[in-house]
Amino acid sequence: MAVEAAAQHSLKRKRTVDSVEKYPAKRSASWGILTNQGSWADRSPLHEAASQGRLLALKTLLSQGYNVNTLTIDHVTPLHEACLGDHVGCARILLEAGANVNATTIDGVTPLFNACSRGSASCAELLLEYGANTQLETCLPSPTHEASSKGYSECLDVLISWGIDVDQDIPHLGTPLYVACKGQHLACVRKLLHAGANVQYGKQFDTPLHIAAQQTSTDIVSLLVDFGADINTRNLDFKRPVDAAAARSPVEKLLLMYEANPCSLCQLCRLHIRNCIGQSRLHLIPHLQLPKILKNFLQYRETIRNF
Repeated sequence: MAVEAAAQHSLKRKRTVDSVEKYPAKRSASWGILTNQGSWADRSPLHEAASQGRLLALKTLLSQGYNVNTLTIDHVTPLHEACLGDHVGCARILLEAGANVNATTIDGVTPLFNACSRGSASCAELLLEYGANTQLETCLPSPTHEASSKGYSECLDVLISWGIDVDQDIPHLGTPLYVACKGQHLACVRKLLHAGANVQYGKQFDTPLHIAAQQTSTDIVSLLVDFGADINTRNLDFKRPVDAAAARSPVEKLLLMYEANPCSLCQLCRLHIRNCIGQSRLHLIPHLQLPKILKNFLQYRETIRNF
């Protein structure tokens, strides 16, 4: 048995070394595995219990001395597994036991990213309470982009309440607003705009309205225009949003209508005031010495007629 175990251990070390040689980028990430036998387990019993939401088993394993931050070969922790499975009880037990809330896999994935990938607002809130970073310095996978691209508006709500940068730009993805428009997630688009996302920031020279025009949702196009999207902005191909829309589609007809009917004075005033207030201070609008109807109008909660 001892000989067999030693052989398996040697084979596993050889596979890891081969992987490191084949993929040099993983060398530094894998070096810790080669030098620390405490993280050899590819999927430990702790990982299994966390991924399946087995709270009692998780507590038992931790009481038996299992390392709460034990890693797989790809640096996945039990906390990653718990958040991906939307097991908030398991995530809490792991965090209370000292789990690294900002642990990253070799692909740069954090537990918060996993929570947003699953749409687990409860896990996201818990992680943020324990100090999870909403945005890392390097362009690693972004929880905000993940929630926006999959339409998880509740996760987005949590992230916004913790002060994320709603205009975070990742070169190959664009801004959260851009990816939400691309996925046609109206609720996410609305939340980002209400949180102060710049309606003109998209992906390189493409604005959110450009990508929305390529889709089928007239509601998203209307919302973007209502928040000040410029229908005449041209992208790298010198195309306006209407040029990107399918011919004779409802979206094209809507954009042509906006071209023929410029913004009202009422709408222009709202946009100008919001721009003067600034994104970081939009939450202070309710405290302005203005009638309630005007404060609601500035927050897009009511429409003022006959202005």
